[in-house]
Amino acid sequence: MHHSILIASILGPVLIALSTSEYLNFKIWENTHPTLVYLNGLFLLTGGLIIIRLHNVWTPAWPMLITIVGWLCFFAGLFRMFFPTQKQLPLNYVSKIVMLTLFMIGIFLSYKGYFYT
Repeated sequence: MHHSILIASILGPVLIALSTSEYLNFKIWENTHPTLVYLNGLFLLTGGLIIIRLHNVWTPAWPMLITIVGWLCFFAGLFRMFFPTQKQLPLNYVSKIVMLTLFMIGIFLSYKGYFYT
């Protein structure tokens, strides 16, 4: 449980900052060079792999959310590395739901990481 709390206290604020800044600066991805997308994919892949290796928990409780986020980062990183020229999703209902979901997961993990008793 200690690893879950530690990772949640790091991953939660990162997801809050990521989703908020992505929403506020969504237009920067319109003309992004594929090299930058590839580099972003490398960071996502690395972060996801670290989470998966340190926290591969599949018990039906809140720590499993950390593992799921790790796998999502891993696959998103692979996608961005193998398809760096793929067009960015437009700011629409689906992308807003994804960002809101990441924001809410960030709040939940921050709560568990900092206030878990």
